[in-house]
Amino acid sequence: MAKGVAISVVDIPSSEETPRERLVAAASRLFCRFGINSVGVDTVVAEAGIAKATLYKAFGSKEKLVEAVLEREGRLWRDWFLAGLDAGSVAPIDRLRRIFPLMGEWFAQDRFYGCPFINAIGESDKSDDRLRTIAIAHKMAVLKRIEELADAAGLREPMKLAHQIGLLIDGAIVVAMITRDPASARMAADMAEQLLLSAEVFAHEV
Repeated sequence: MAKGVAISVVDIPSSEETPRERLVAAASRLFCRFGINSVGVDTVVAEAGIAKATLYKAFGSKEKLVEAVLEREGRLWRDWFLAGLDAGSVAPIDRLRRIFPLMGEWFAQDRFYGCPFINAIGESDKSDDRLRTIAIAHKMAVLKRIEELADAAGLREPMKLAHQIGLLIDGAIVVAMITRDPASARMAADMAEQLLLSAEVFAHEV
C-alpha cells in the first residue's frame, strides 16, 4: 500500500515541510484518532512543534484547520484508492471488483479510524453545510470513477450502480470502525458482486 494513505500511515515530520503542512499533518493524526471536538489547538501546536500564533496566521481559526485536514485526507485517500483501482491492464469490471479488497486492506490497518468525513459530520452542527460540502465533493469524485468503470464495462445504469456501491462502501467503513473487524469488506464484496452480476444480466438483455 502506498505510503501516505489518509488516516492510515504515520506522518513523519520533515524539515522540508512548511509550518502549515506540519500543522495539517499533526491535526490529521489527532483529529482522526481522538475526534475533532476532543482536540484543542494547544494540543495541535504541541504535536506539530509550531507556535499557536502561526496556526492562527495560517488558518485564522480551528474551523479552517479542520477544513484543511479534510481536504488533505480526502486527497490522500483518493490518490491511494484510485491508483489501486486503475493499476495495471485490467478489464473495467475487474477494477470494480478491486474496491472491497482495497477497503479490507485499509480496515486491517492499526491506524484505521473510520472515514474522516463521516466522523467530522457526526461531530458537527447538523445545520452547518460547511463540512458537508467538502464531504460531498470527495464522495462524488469517488463515485464518478466508479460510474466511469461501470459504463466502460457495459453495465446497466452505471450511475445508479455507482451509488449502490457507494452505499456499500460507507456501510462497510462504519461497521469496520465500530467492530474493528475488517470482515465487513468481504461481506460488502459479496453484495457488490450480486449487483455487478445483475447489472451484467440486464445489460445483455437490452
